[in-house]
Amino acid sequence: MLDLAQVLNEVVPQAHYVGGIVRSSLLKRPSSDLDITLPPQDVRRAAEELGRRLKAAVFEMDPELGVWRLVTHKDKIQIDLTAYQGKDLKADLLRRDFSFNALAYPVSALPQIVVTPRKNNTAHILLKRLQKKQIVDFSGGLQAVADRVIDRSNPRVFQDDPLRMLRAFRSAAELGFTISQRTLLQIKKDRDLIVRSAGERVHEELERLFATSKAYENVALMDRCGLLTAIFPELEPQRTCAEVYYGKGGVLKHTLDVFKRMEYLLDHLPKAFAKYAKKLAPYAQNKPLYKMAALLHDVAKPATAKVQGDRLRFFYHEEKGAQMAKGILERLHCSRADIRLICAMIGEHLRPSNLASNDVITDRGAYHFFRDLGEAAIPMLLLCWADYASYVTDAQLRRIMPKSSLRLMSIAQAQKTANIGKTLRHMQVLSLLFKKFFDTPKKVQPSRLITGRDVMDALSLPPSPKIGQILEAVAVAQVEGKVSTKEEALAFVKSMPLP
Repeated sequence: MLDLAQVLNEVVPQAHYVGGIVRSSLLKRPSSDLDITLPPQDVRRAAEELGRRLKAAVFEMDPELGVWRLVTHKDKIQIDLTAYQGKDLKADLLRRDFSFNALAYPVSALPQIVVTPRKNNTAHILLKRLQKKQIVDFSGGLQAVADRVIDRSNPRVFQDDPLRMLRAFRSAAELGFTISQRTLLQIKKDRDLIVRSAGERVHEELERLFATSKAYENVALMDRCGLLTAIFPELEPQRTCAEVYYGKGGVLKHTLDVFKRMEYLLDHLPKAFAKYAKKLAPYAQNKPLYKMAALLHDVAKPATAKVQGDRLRFFYHEEKGAQMAKGILERLHCSRADIRLICAMIGEHLRPSNLASNDVITDRGAYHFFRDLGEAAIPMLLLCWADYASYVTDAQLRRIMPKSSLRLMSIAQAQKTANIGKTLRHMQVLSLLFKKFFDTPKKVQPSRLITGRDVMDALSLPPSPKIGQILEAVAVAQVEGKVSTKEEALAFVKSMPLP
């Protein structure tokens, strides 16, 4: 079997393993690639020779910076060779983002390289048997790893690449580290520089941050540093909007509360929906998408705020919010599919509340809901759960979750317990909609009994919008149990007055 460490030592004995692979190996966390730095004049030759020895695909990633990538054909091992950024190794390490990434280990020290192949992906790599006396550390990186702290390597780190500010929070969330106070102060000072970062790079970091279970605490910290609204300036007006209703922090406080509840829901589906957790799990896999929807769901409230009588209202904030969210998501270069789904969730997130204004949720009402929302229906219901749950305390939420699957209480009953009663009833509406969707799918998504051609033949009609209206009437009749076969549907069509 090929000894990768030995091959590397034979080809580039003057090189060093650097950055994430050293830090991750110290933490016993596998890395997806092997970063190696070496003198500029050696990079091309080393890449070509290693490509031949390792039977790897070789290509130049960045001619200006001297970056070459190799990917082995068999095990999908990814190796990045990079020229020193600076005059030597020390200068290179001191230009890196954080001290725990400014570590190097000599290739000549021959660590054990453990490779775990993965299907359809790059392999996982871990360096073992690292000798601490061999680790090159000019900025306290070893201590930072030991203390589990993210600390800037130099005062210009964010001016050199503003995206590193966001990377600090993403790394803290992924690794469970804390960010040093001086780094937070530097981020607060440099936060406005983030606009220089390309939207797709910001989106990639946000996705990785939102995929963790520590996204809320880091997003809240980002807000305290001013970075959140530097990335999303559309959220800043929320801070002073509706403070009488939401308390200090206004709508933005509510937004972050909803984000927090969404994170809880995605990590604890069985607690919120014990019966349907397994069926909901496939819908809830894309955590970054749901958290982005939570972050933007009320983005238009300040723009639509209007005092009516003695109440502050936000007329059509959901529709305006969907429009604003589209612009934000396009700025971040999100996929068209994600933009479409998030905007649909935001644009319709008041629908369950409208249903809840009725004491009875009929099959017909549920049918129209799922028909209108389509693919966004289930995701939007999860967003609504997070929205409703934000209005109660943690203790109250734990108390009412088991009751959310009980029979729908009346509006009058809900009003007896003020805010907590309203929240519980709204959650019961969500549970009822899940029940109709999963337990009686024919009621909310009936299969078509007849086609447009059947209608035209039965009524001797030419193609027109009337055909669709007739088919919709047949679907409603199915939901209400009036027809269940093709023959009954055709008889129903012949008996109904033409629209």
